[in-house]
Amino acid sequence: MSALPTTSELWRWDGVDLARGIRLGAISAAEATRSVLDRCAAVNPRINAVVTVLAEEATAAAAEADAQRARGAALGPLHGVPVTTKINVDQEGQPTSNGCVPLKDLVAPEDSAVVANLRRAGAIILGRTNTPALSMRWFTENALHGRTLNPWSAGHTPGGSSGGASAAVAAGIGPIGHGNDLGGSVRYPAYACGISGIRPSFGRVPAFNPTMSAERPISAQMMSTQGPLARRVADLRLALSAMAEGDARDPWWMPAPLQGAPMPRPIRVALSVDPAGTGVHPAVAAAVRRAGEILAAAGYAVEEIDPPGFAEAAHDWDALSHGEARLFMGDAFAQLADEGAQATYRFMMAHTPDLDQAGWSRTLARRTTHQRAWAVFLQRHPLVLCPVSGEPPFPQGLDVAGQQGFDSVYRAQQTLLATPLLGLPSVSVPTGLDGGLPMGVQIIAPRWREDLCLDAAEVIEAACPMPTPIDPRG
Repeated sequence: MSALPTTSELWRWDGVDLARGIRLGAISAAEATRSVLDRCAAVNPRINAVVTVLAEEATAAAAEADAQRARGAALGPLHGVPVTTKINVDQEGQPTSNGCVPLKDLVAPEDSAVVANLRRAGAIILGRTNTPALSMRWFTENALHGRTLNPWSAGHTPGGSSGGASAAVAAGIGPIGHGNDLGGSVRYPAYACGISGIRPSFGRVPAFNPTMSAERPISAQMMSTQGPLARRVADLRLALSAMAEGDARDPWWMPAPLQGAPMPRPIRVALSVDPAGTGVHPAVAAAVRRAGEILAAAGYAVEEIDPPGFAEAAHDWDALSHGEARLFMGDAFAQLADEGAQATYRFMMAHTPDLDQAGWSRTLARRTTHQRAWAVFLQRHPLVLCPVSGEPPFPQGLDVAGQQGFDSVYRAQQTLLATPLLGLPSVSVPTGLDGGLPMGVQIIAPRWREDLCLDAAEVIEAACPMPTPIDPRG
């Protein structure tokens, strides 16, 4: 291991180092867990990231992890590493509230697929992180648990819907947080909090919540993914390897290898400053160009070129995802969500075409057209480097500041929406600070080639180190 903080500050350690230290006996799972729980007690009241702290359960699980190592048991890749899970996935014995007051007593009878995988990998679940009601905002607040604050700036969003996870990781409450991403809910919180996050390929990580009363709409089944957030790209690799184990309850899961065949060198990168054509903030454009220069200096062949039909793919994501939300989620927002979530739902619907069955079917069929065009493009340019968002992290409350406020948010977020429709993996990685707020870029790769975008993200990370974990700021 490289030079690390002392064992009294194990909360500062990355997940890879904690796992190795525990495996080698240099530290114990109990020590790591206690350190992170102490950090949580110290800073969580200031940011409200972890809404349920599982101190007793985590302490007992850590003791058992140390006992397993002492017995010589086989150890998983996350053995003894403290992690958090999001309140919209089932965890046995815990409520799956999804940020909704009426669901506060919906206790899960068993673990969801991704939580089960984290446990099998040896992770110690120390708490549950906040999300907006029904996980449908890029801001994180709800009537049940309140607002989560960004550790870099209390006046700016930590992102959503995995805003609790991103704020916790950035502040040192565990090196790895679980998230999920239908329209940017891993990548945008990572961006807003100056950490990294990966949206894996569709089918890479299994998903299933036993508390579901009905199957999710088909667009959510095909476009939503589970993925990790972390301060370091190496921890994304580690967490993804654990999360990606199969689960028979998810028929979409595929046993694809995590490491693909070597690519011909130099690897070509398509740099696109404004792929959706909506306009981007100068600081966003500068971050993308700087990342391109970093990759070029590392031997990548970087060319400024736009991928095909980015804006059209984002529009079709809206037609499918929000179109089905209009059909299937209107009652849920009316009955379960708070005022803020209800307002954003109304504002979202103003952008969503009202498709008849024929129109919806044609849009769903056109998904293959987009995927084909991108597959051909990615043969020549295996990586696409572009913004995560068209703007720096938004001021808190902007999405509920009337239709105009929401529209300004939605316009900036178009760069998040094509990837879910396409089923491709993408990583959000920080590039530094601008005006005290984190900046970052998105790297998109061919399906099943998370390794390629993680490799490129590590190059950018090495050139743009972030001082996380940080103490929360005002």
